[in-house]
Parts: sequence; structure tokens; C-alpha cells
Amino acid sequence: MISEHENLPVQAVLAFFSNGLLDKLAAVRREVGGEIYLVGGTVRDLLLDRQPGDLDLTVSIQPKCWAERLRQLTGGACVKLGREEETFRIVTPQNVVIDFSGFRLGAVCIEDDLRRRDLTVNALAAPLHDFLYDQSLAALSVLDPTCGLHDLAQGRIRAISPQNLLDDPLRLLRVFRFAASLGFAIEPETLAQVRQHCPLISKVAKERVAYELDAIMATKRAHSAFLGLRGCGLLWEILPELRAGVGMAQPASHHLDVFEHCLETLRQMELILADLDKHFSDRSPVMAAYLAEVPKRTVQVKWAALLHDIGKPVCFGINAEKDGRITFHNHDLRGASLFTGISRQLRRSKEDTEATARLIAWHMRPFFLANDQRQDKLTLKACLRLIKTAGEHLPDLFLLAMADALAGKGEASPEAIEQEVSGLFALLLDIERNHVAPVQAAPPLITGHDLITELNLVPGPLFRIILDKIEEAQMEHSISSQEEALVLAAVIAAEPQGKEEI
Repeated sequence: MISEHENLPVQAVLAFFSNGLLDKLAAVRREVGGEIYLVGGTVRDLLLDRQPGDLDLTVSIQPKCWAERLRQLTGGACVKLGREEETFRIVTPQNVVIDFSGFRLGAVCIEDDLRRRDLTVNALAAPLHDFLYDQSLAALSVLDPTCGLHDLAQGRIRAISPQNLLDDPLRLLRVFRFAASLGFAIEPETLAQVRQHCPLISKVAKERVAYELDAIMATKRAHSAFLGLRGCGLLWEILPELRAGVGMAQPASHHLDVFEHCLETLRQMELILADLDKHFSDRSPVMAAYLAEVPKRTVQVKWAALLHDIGKPVCFGINAEKDGRITFHNHDLRGASLFTGISRQLRRSKEDTEATARLIAWHMRPFFLANDQRQDKLTLKACLRLIKTAGEHLPDLFLLAMADALAGKGEASPEAIEQEVSGLFALLLDIERNHVAPVQAAPPLITGHDLITELNLVPGPLFRIILDKIEEAQMEHSISSQEEALVLAAVIAAEPQGKEEI
């Protein structure tokens, strides 16, 4: 439990300053002078016994000189971050990130600087200027002019003042980011201030908004944060496209409207990620390894969960021939296109945009296979085509399918749909191991050269069609020799080439 009169334990601070960094900072201070403080999230996380992400330092004079000299001593790189304030980031060769800032917005002392910050739990500082030369102290005192220690102890997110929120409207969103990352409750008055001023978020640079949204998605409480964003109206300012799904009815397989279903899918995704074994049993290690390989995949799949049905409102229809049944034809493809536009507006990376867009575009594929399996119509060819389409991204496609299935509990929803999704994932992994991997590891039965020399074909787009179909036939175990491959190639070459099956 955090005390309201807390000190920073020296051992925790020493452990965080590695590779002689304290000595290097001491050397810089001898040259540049001034006061130096450990501030903000670094102090907060050390008090909470959490590993801080970055090292945040505030100096009373010449932050640029501090940063440049430390860069020289560490051999790292230095970039300027703030446009209006003097803030610099150093990345050392050991990938330690150190942010230097001066006193902000005209503050003349560290207490004034802290009072100009966003939240009380981020307005904490510990003086380092004496500690740099004497590390025998038992503890470092924490400066707390806004009662942030009390809010830390209470698990509360509180804005320092309404004016501080207005000074940088991104702070309206950061309220929810820190509530999600720390697992704290937002003080009612702060929530009321966000509700009152939420239209101001439109004045903030899109990439800054995207950074905060991704930070929310990276927590284990993204669903709770988006509930709060919806409740105060900030969500509609940031992602107005979601509002079209509010109150939009769905077919009988769903028990929620389009928007609530999307929100519930995000909730289910977080529950699945917290307990992969429960939903994918002995195949959960495949899921875990896939997510661990590229940590931001978790963020990508959560975005897909929230926005997978964003195309439904523009694809809404009524089938008069089937008793007025609601339809959303091609909502997956339209949704992928809409998401791409949203992501580009937020100036998110091309990689992140494409990763989530393809999940949205493919999210119905597992259910098509499940429907075929239910009717005893599932074919090896259909399984191979999904494996080929998804490639290495098969795990997150089935994570999305599982979350989508769990979020749709209408009276017409298949009773065992979660078991079907889990079973299909296991089946596809087996097919990949027994049919796909051996073919991909072996030399091809024929090449483009064989098509030229043996069949007198002219190189062109037809070659890729032929070779793909040969490989698919080999995976189906319907051919196994070069002779059989050449016979099939001749048959394919003689056929009129139309659109490929989806």
C-alpha cells in the first residue's frame, strides 16, 4: 500500500540506472549545472513497483546541453521531441530511452512544473542533484504538490485542474489511457470535465491521438477504457464511424446491435488473451508463440475486434424474399476499406494498418468453413485456400473469430460455435503440418522452365495460375510426380481463365 508520504527506495532507483548512467549524469551536471529531477511516470511506476518504460528527467536549465552531453558520453542518439517546449530524447546503445525536459510553460521551479502537468499521479518528482554524488542515502524524497501520492494510494485518476486539460486537449484521452494502464478509477469531477470539453480533441494532431489509442489497446483493460470513452462522448469525436452502429439491429444470430456487438467482441478478445488455454486447449501454445513473436500483434487484433463490423451500417439491407431477413453483404470487405481510411487519417503505420485491415477483410472466412462443416460439406480444398490466404496470420484470424463468436449470442447462433471455431483451428493446423509444409519444403514438381520446354507455353500471368494449382493439387495429394503435374498443367492451360474462386 502506498503511503501519502512516500520515499523512493534507493535500490529500486539504482537498479533502474544501469551501465554507469548515474556517473555520466554526474559528469554532465559538473559541466552544465542546475538541478535535475526524476519525474512523472518514472517516479509513479517505481512507487508502484512496476518497471518504468522510459527514464523521465527534468532539469532546471539548458535541457538541450544536458541531452547533447549525455548523448556524447553514452554514444547514443538524440532527437528533439517538443515543438514548443524543450524536450529531447536520448536512446543509448543499450536501448535505454531517456527523456530530458526543461521546466514547462514558464515554470520557475519544479513544483510549478508539476502543477502544470495532466494528472496528479504523473505530477511527482524526486531530486537527483545530490544523489548523483552520494548514493548512500536510504531513500529519495518525493515532491508531491498536487496530492498525487494520495491518489496513487486510492487508485484514482484525477486531473490537476480543468485548465490543464484545456492547455493540451490530448489530456482528455490520456485520462482513459492511464486509467486503463494502471487499473485506476476516474474521479467523477475529472470525468465531467472530459465530457464537457471532448470536442476539443479535434484540435489535436491525429498521430498523437493514435499513439494514445494504441497505448490503450496495449493494456489489459481496453474494453473498460472504450466503455468510458463512449460514456463521456469522447469516442464519437475520435471514431465517429462507430456511431452508425448504435441501435442498428442484426440477424437472429446476434443479441446486440452492431455497435454493442463490436464493443463486446473487444471484451471477449481481452478475456481470450488472458486465458488462451480455455478456448484453444492444446493449440494455445501456437497462439501464445505467435503473439509473443511480434508483441504489437495483440494491439492489431484488438483493433480488429473493435472495428471488425464497421462496414455493416453501409451494407445494411433487407431480404424481402427471406421474410425480411437483415443482411450485410460484403461488410467484411467494406469494413476493411473503411478501417484503412480511418487508420490513415490517424497516421498509423502502413504495417499496422494492413495487419488489421486484412483481419477485418477475412473475418467471415472461418464461419464459412464452420457452416460447411456443419452441413458435411467441408473440403480439403477450402481448408487449403484459407491456409494459403491467411499464411502466418492464421492464429490471429481465429482469435478474432473466437471473440466474434462469443460476442454473438442470439437465438439463432449455433449452439457450439466456439467449439467449432477451436476445432477448425486445430484441423487447419494439422492440414498445414501434413499437407502444406511438406510440399513447401520440397522442390516443386514443375517450374516455369518446364512449362516452356515441355508444353511450349509463353511466359505470362497464366504461369502463376498453373503453378499455384499444381501446388494445390500436390497438397491435396491428387498428384505426386512431374508427369502428373505436366498433364494437369496442360489441362489448366487449355481452360478459359475466369475469376479465381474466393
